[in-house]
Amino acid sequence: MCRLYLVSTLFLLLLGVAAACQTVPITGRSQLMLLPEFEEMRMGLQAYQEILSKSKVSHDPGLNDLVTRVGTRIARATGRLDYRWEFTVIEDSKQVNAFALPGGKVAVYTGILPVTRDEAGLATVMGHEVAHATARHGGERVSQGLLVQVGLAATQAAMATRDPRTVQQVTGLLGAGAAVGVILPFSRAQESEADHLGLIYMAKAGYDPRAAVSFWQRMEQAAQGRRSPPEFLSTHPSHGARIRQIEQWIPEAMQYYQGSR
Repeated sequence: MCRLYLVSTLFLLLLGVAAACQTVPITGRSQLMLLPEFEEMRMGLQAYQEILSKSKVSHDPGLNDLVTRVGTRIARATGRLDYRWEFTVIEDSKQVNAFALPGGKVAVYTGILPVTRDEAGLATVMGHEVAHATARHGGERVSQGLLVQVGLAATQAAMATRDPRTVQQVTGLLGAGAAVGVILPFSRAQESEADHLGLIYMAKAGYDPRAAVSFWQRMEQAAQGRRSPPEFLSTHPSHGARIRQIEQWIPEAMQYYQGSR
């Protein structure tokens, strides 16, 4: 019975994988997508509204105009006019961050603005965040999480006749192995891909992609003194690795850059 369950699960999983292959724009990377885009966008909108309800949204006209202007130019460069793009400034000087959710919901924390310094620096940030949305990285992470859960469930079913403590130890190790060996590197790959796409988007929008190097150098300086996990246990590449990759992609991005618009 357990063996039959395992075979059935794997068979259905393989069918789902075969039917759910998508391609990331520009990079052309194949990705597994088990979540329909409309559902991903619904979840993104729900999460966005929840975050904003718990945050102090800025009503500073200057900051909102800046973020909306840069964000709109970046969004147009993506070609995803079907997204309902929305750009919000959140007042939080301690959050040196920004985020994007599926469907084009983007927020920038005021804490990152001293590091962005100018429109090109802000375009670096927003290009990166917008790229997460257009590449559907959120849905891809959900899909991979589902895949890992199915694998662990199948392992438990296959070992059902063994000692419960052994089953728990094995599935626990598999879960940890999946996190360090698959999910975290996968997240780092997504971050690098967002950097790559973001460079192209900011160049298409008329922002000099070479400004991205200066921005990430400032981010590296701002991060000095903060404790961070080793890169192999982090969802993000190290600043040094990130800067080196961006420098390699700049010649490609410059082909799209035609100066300020």
